[in-house]
Parts: sequence; structure tokens; C-alpha cells
Amino acid sequence: MNHDPLFCPLRLGQLHLANRIVMPPMTRSRASQPGDVANTMMATYYAQRAEAGLIIGEGTQVDPLGKGYAWTPGIHNAEQVAGWKLVTDAVHAKGGIMFAQLWHVGRVTHPDNIGGAQPISSSAIKAEGVKVFVDNGSDAPGFVETVTPRAMTQADIDAVVGQFRQAARNAMEAGFDGIELHAANGYLINQFLDSESNARTDNYGGSLENRLRFLKEVAQAVSDEIGSDRVGVRLAPLTTLNGTVDANPQETYLAAAKLLGEIGIVYLHIAEADWDDAPLMAEGFKQGLRDAFPNTLIYAGKYDGERARAALQAGWADLIGFGRPFVANPDLPNRLRHGYPFAPHDPATLFGGGEQGLIDYPVYQAETASQPA
Repeated sequence: MNHDPLFCPLRLGQLHLANRIVMPPMTRSRASQPGDVANTMMATYYAQRAEAGLIIGEGTQVDPLGKGYAWTPGIHNAEQVAGWKLVTDAVHAKGGIMFAQLWHVGRVTHPDNIGGAQPISSSAIKAEGVKVFVDNGSDAPGFVETVTPRAMTQADIDAVVGQFRQAARNAMEAGFDGIELHAANGYLINQFLDSESNARTDNYGGSLENRLRFLKEVAQAVSDEIGSDRVGVRLAPLTTLNGTVDANPQETYLAAAKLLGEIGIVYLHIAEADWDDAPLMAEGFKQGLRDAFPNTLIYAGKYDGERARAALQAGWADLIGFGRPFVANPDLPNRLRHGYPFAPHDPATLFGGGEQGLIDYPVYQAETASQPA
């Protein structure tokens, strides 16, 4: 296994990754309440998985108005920064490397999650049929439909760019090794990018150059704040999650990749559509992204060991994200190295709750695996 492509080291900016395995961002809704604060339970969870070459933390709101789901963590005040410091200290103690994923959900929320305010977005277009998890403190927590947002003013746009900049600075204070901008899966940056969720007629809508402007301003702001070699961006060219659809995704996302390469971000993280019967991302599209973007490329979306190794050997991917397998397999790199089977996760404990389904999954015991039950 000396030449296993999954276990070749990689330099990521000034960081040295031990392998090509990424734990991608996964919402688990375990932040302490009130206050949406990362906690010791989350520190244990991430530290258990620190053998990944890179951990990207769960989506973390940059402002109270950017919160889409109940019990997700924030990184916009001192208490939240201190909570995340518990996590990064635990990961670093195990030799791990961790980026924070910064997000603002835009229209993918409900007033119950944002203090009764109306959500904001690129345009006043509702995400039809999309439901979010809320806890309003009086009714039982549950899923409700999103509402129609208001279109952001220039002052709103400037404020949110500033929130991302401050959150990047906060992430460095919290001990993260870098940050990832969540520009995928139908959240705020994606709402500007995709043609069918952006009906603006100003400098942020219409032409492709204009639809890219908000992404450009946010990516430039955080790069200026902490250095572009500590900034990654996640994009999802073919997903239609949360109602965002682009009329020409290949044109849009190759242009986005070229733009982000010019800014100098350290990696581009591509979330492939991974539901049943999802559209396949053509290899020519992936090669186009390789040609457009000069730095590290991460791909995530239902990869197993065989598919991951093939992607790395094909050359269009440098790192591979394994999402849900990391939930029930804290020792996933060891299982991949030795070909051990993956344990299944319990879907009922993915979101919310306590230690069960978060930190109680065991590592693989090879010496007892063949013994009868």
C-alpha cells in the first residue's frame, strides 16, 4: 500500500496534509443552547476523526441572520469563538488540520430561526417547497417551509461581506488552520451565482460577470483578511438543492473557478450531486475545472475507496471528501487503508440530540471481526 494514492501527502498552502482524505462539512445540530456555541462534545467528535488529512467543520453562521437551522453553531461573538477553540485544540492535539466552513444561508431559513426577521437574499424569490428545522422555544421543534425573502440592498451586501471578513478573523482567533466559504447547496452566495435565483438588475445580477460579483467580493475580503493560502471555496455546479438552478452551469462554474484562481484561494471544493438519479458530472467538466483552477481540487459525493483512488489517479482531483461514512466510522482513514468495511450510520441521530450517534461509534476491531457473535 506504499503507493496508495489516498495516502500520499499533499502540501496545501503552508500546510502539510498526511493523506488525501477529507472530512467534509456536515451539519449535526449539536451546538449548545442558547447561543449556538460549539462545545466539548463537538470537540470529541472532531478529534476522533483527526486522522483525516483535512477536516472541514460543519457550516457555521457568520451572523444571526445567516442561521438556517436550529442548533447550528455560529462564529460571530466571543463566546462562540471560545467554543470553537475547544474544538481546534482537541483536533490539533491529535495532529489534525481543520478549516472552518463559513456560511450565510440567505433565504434558506425561517423567521423563527432569526429572531423574527425577514430573511435576505439576492432577490425576493422564495425557495419553493424547501423546509428548514426550527426551534422557536414554544412549539415542538420541527420542519417548516421557508418564507419569501427581501432583496438585499447595497448596504446589506456590504454588511454581509464585512460579516464574512470578521468571521474569517474570528476563525483564526479560534485556532482554525483556514476557512472555507460555503458557496454551494443553495445558500446565500449560491443565490447570487445561479441564474434562476438571481433576478437583480443592478451590478449583482443579469450578466455572468455581475452574478459572480458577490462571490468575488466575499472571497477577496476573506483572502485580504487572513491570506488566500488559508481560504477555500465550496461550489456545487449541478445540485439543485434549496431551489437554486443555473441555466448554464458549465459556463458559470468554469468562470467561477477561473475567478477564484485569480484571487489565489488555496482550494476549490466541488460538491457533486449525490442523490438517487442525480445528474452525473461529466469528466470533461471536471477536466475543465482542472484547467481553469491552478490550485488544489477537492471532490465530494458518494465516494468509496475505489472511486476515490480512481479520481486521484485520473488527475482531476487532489483530495476526496467522504461525508456520511465519517459519521459512523471515526477511524475511516484506517478502514480505507486496510479495506475494512464501513459501519452504517443511524439516520435518526444525524441532527440534534446528544452523544448517541455522534461520539459513540466504535473503531474497527480487526482481531475480533471474524469471531462468531
